[in-house]
Amino acid sequence: MDRSPALRWRATWLALGWLLLLAIVGLSLAPRPPQIDLPQGDKLGHAVAYGAAMWWFCQIYRSGRARAGYAIGFVALGIAIEFAQRATGYRSYEELDMLADAAGVALGWVIARFEGGRLFARIEAILARKPIGKS
Repeated sequence: MDRSPALRWRATWLALGWLLLLAIVGLSLAPRPPQIDLPQGDKLGHAVAYGAAMWWFCQIYRSGRARAGYAIGFVALGIAIEFAQRATGYRSYEELDMLADAAGVALGWVIARFEGGRLFARIEAILARKPIGKS
């Protein structure tokens, strides 16, 4: 059970997280997405994007049940996007992309289980101790 204090800027963190998801969807459906100049670089991009999204929401939602819900939702989003890409006519459907998305979700959850899961709380604590604009 997590006994950390509630996030003071929870609404802001949530809004930024949803913007991250909008960027993932937008880039996934764009005719010319950014390219990572590595063999299978697009798979790395999928894993990083979905890992970042999972890690982000794990900062906000500490319970295992909430995290499991987000994990399932993100994997489902990755699957849905692949079908949407096939329907565009200019993007391709790839099952390996779905696997990369799921691997990223798992990695984001694992990172958040350790010290990487308290970054937002630490940022808020630091800012609460030293008000902006004060010397």
